Amino acid sequence: MKNTLIAFGLTATLMAPLSAEAFTTARGVRVNPVDDLIFEVIPKSSGSYGDFWCGASEYARRVKGASWTDRIYVVQGRSTSVTTGRRSAVQYTLSPAEVGVAPPPQGWLALGIKAGDSMSVQQANTYCMQTPIARN
Repeated sequence: MKNTLIAFGLTATLMAPLSAEAFTTARGVRVNPVDDLIFEVIPKSSGSYGDFWCGASEYARRVKGASWTDRIYVVQGRSTSVTTGRRSAVQYTLSPAEVGVAPPPQGWLALGIKAGDSMSVQQANTYCMQTPIARN
């Protein structure tokens, strides 16, 4: 009985970090949880607009269990990663009210990725279907 409890405790201890490990998309974009509500998308290089949204969509769908119609919200636009220290990362959430994200001011021109920007999981997933630009 004691050995069973020790084995169970060891198994539970070894399995716990697996849920907090990075998720990597087929395009090589890494996604790390920042906390229970926020996740961070970190591309291999500086990353394109599509790399960020594709990574967010894949993580939301495969790890968080989001439906195609759920919305993904930007918590923090492109900045230094808090989980890896890399220069280019974007933080997202599926729970904007719980993390205090409000829609950005509306204007006629929006460039980049800004806090409050959002799109459905399905819309963000369309960026996964685009062929990456080859770089020499």
